[in-house]
Amino acid sequence: MRKLYQRMFDMLEARMKSNSIKMIMLAFVVGGGCALVTCCSSAGSQMDKAKSVQSRTLDPNLALIEHIVFIVKENRTFDNYFGTFPGADGATSGTISTGEVIPLGHTPDRTPNDIDHSFNGAVRAIDGGAMDKFNTLTGCGSYSGGNFLCMSQLTQDDIPNYFALASYFTLADAMFSSLTGPSFPNHLYTIAAQSGWAISNPSNSMGRWGCDSPSNSRTMLLNPDGTRTPVYPCFDFPTLADSLDAAGISWRYYAPNPGASGYIWSAYNAINHIRYGGDWANVVPPTQFVQDAMSGNLAAVSWIVVGSGLSEHPTASSCAGENWTVQQLNAVMQGPLWNTTAVFLTWDDFGGFYDHVPPPFSDRFGFGPRVPLLIISPYAISGNISHTVYEFSSLLKFAEERFGLDPLTDRDAQANDLMDSFDFTQAPLPPLILDPRTCPAAAGPALAREIEDPDDVE
Repeated sequence: MRKLYQRMFDMLEARMKSNSIKMIMLAFVVGGGCALVTCCSSAGSQMDKAKSVQSRTLDPNLALIEHIVFIVKENRTFDNYFGTFPGADGATSGTISTGEVIPLGHTPDRTPNDIDHSFNGAVRAIDGGAMDKFNTLTGCGSYSGGNFLCMSQLTQDDIPNYFALASYFTLADAMFSSLTGPSFPNHLYTIAAQSGWAISNPSNSMGRWGCDSPSNSRTMLLNPDGTRTPVYPCFDFPTLADSLDAAGISWRYYAPNPGASGYIWSAYNAINHIRYGGDWANVVPPTQFVQDAMSGNLAAVSWIVVGSGLSEHPTASSCAGENWTVQQLNAVMQGPLWNTTAVFLTWDDFGGFYDHVPPPFSDRFGFGPRVPLLIISPYAISGNISHTVYEFSSLLKFAEERFGLDPLTDRDAQANDLMDSFDFTQAPLPPLILDPRTCPAAAGPALAREIEDPDDVE
């Protein structure tokens, strides 16, 4: 398999050097065929195939969960945040392109710059599973402390509340980003178990990733034959929201408003029938979440994304982002719905940071490098580290199984469903209310606007 990966990587490099738009991609081309439903292909056969895989029998234990919350933060790998967590599959050293094994340095609370985390960058860093070319990514070597920024990590002293949550609830150390690349396509996986074949952030976006992007904005599709096609970043494939609507189940997506920092991560903006339909009323500002949680007004399924320097996207403060997350979780735990809620806290992509575990092969799109996942619920197994392979589609599968919904694609049909991280026979865990921290002086106030980093459309 390594020889196959290397052969295809060499082909990719050769085509890139010739500036061809029609590239053969690493091993993600191997599966061939169409595994996902897109706005430009026939959905029928794939949906039928996906539906045949998953039983619609509801596990009676799941009825204890009435509210599911997905919190999606930005741009961290497992090793970058939890590489030092006791008992987890973490690393404190890594291999670079010269073959040298170096200790991972310390990631500052606010990084000096962003790191390349494009599709091509991720393919290069993974290097056919060798995980030894992260230091070749643009932005990796610019840390003034003399260490490679991408080959660095935070510790418990830097993010103590995340470590406290991981120790009290369940930490997953085999959670992978769904796609080998950046934010836009990975956020689509968090709502639809696919990206419509998109592999890049939209270009020329003016801070709008989706159906209200400027007319010259483009995202790149990766076709079954390995060629790429630039298209307008607006799609019409089915999402979990559509399944919930059809079943009469409530949902809400908390995201910054158009024009605000972080609006780029409002994934339903890229779904035409939602962006310009009645369901857009279910997309509300993230500031509303605490009020809804405290008043017992959460929908059955909620997503939350945030901007304003609170998402942990470099160069934003990890401390400020952790404080914001704690505020949301405290609201859930102090509100009346805690005993019926499951929260899944994850990060959308690797952000260019090192991780030592080679991603399993799923299809031509992924998986990408590991990202952290915390499973927070009265019924999460306390002090547990899950070694089960998860991806963003696993989160959707959990919701589908809870509410008896059909899978959307092959990805969620085949994904592990997170049930092994719960014990519905245990006495419900009491809330873990945490105090926000005083952030390092260098962190300063929250950024007025997130770094927005569309990668090149090739």
